[in-house]
Amino acid sequence: MEPALYIVGTPIGNLGDVSARVVETLRGAALVLAEDTRITRRLFDRHDIRSPLMSCHRFSEAARADDVAARVLGGQAVAMVTDSGMPCVSDPGARIVRACRAAGARVLVVPGPSAVPSALALSGYGGVGFTFGGFLPPKSGARARRLAALLSRDEPVVLFESPFRIHRLLDELAATVPGRRVCVCREMTKQFEETVEGTVPDVRTALAARKGRGEYTVVVAPPPGAPEPALEASGAAADDGGDAEPDSVD
Repeated sequence: MEPALYIVGTPIGNLGDVSARVVETLRGAALVLAEDTRITRRLFDRHDIRSPLMSCHRFSEAARADDVAARVLGGQAVAMVTDSGMPCVSDPGARIVRACRAAGARVLVVPGPSAVPSALALSGYGGVGFTFGGFLPPKSGARARRLAALLSRDEPVVLFESPFRIHRLLDELAATVPGRRVCVCREMTKQFEETVEGTVPDVRTALAARKGRGEYTVVVAPPPGAPEPALEASGAAADDGGDAEPDSVD
């Protein structure tokens, strides 16, 4: 494999949701950085991957950064994964990427699943862009300011929340935007995948007694009157009376 830091997306739940390129990259890497090696080991065992593992979480990332850059510059292919989804989105990894770029080491991405677009697709609120807010601050003041800023936008907002604070978040939404619709997703791609969608008070009631494990992905719909998805491209094709060539994304 070409010497580089490979940012590798791994399944958000179902271990079958992994591409052939992901498996090939993880098998060929001289070293794989993992947020929690115990969790990554399950993926390795499922797909017969035997590459060396090194832990790299939010407490050790800064200390690992220069060493990883040196390994890549020295000719190694180093892969980086987190417990689920894409590194560097909400999970660790950004410091490693910055260190490699600063040192002149190549950085490549091997795309994989992500809870953000998955939940957005399940919600039915997509088509107009979205704002990703990640985890809100735990402290009340900073949390309220951040939430107010996010909810002022005319597009869906995607948030992550822990099972210990999901009811707090729904209470905050009920107090500020009770008329909005919200889609709460948990255990996506797993056996007990669950999506609850409706008005904030209805979803709050539905989840009132829930004490489920695992993080939640919450999609808040745009406010009433927000712009609808644009249809200009399909309309133009229809006006021309013929088939339109698809736009290239290569």
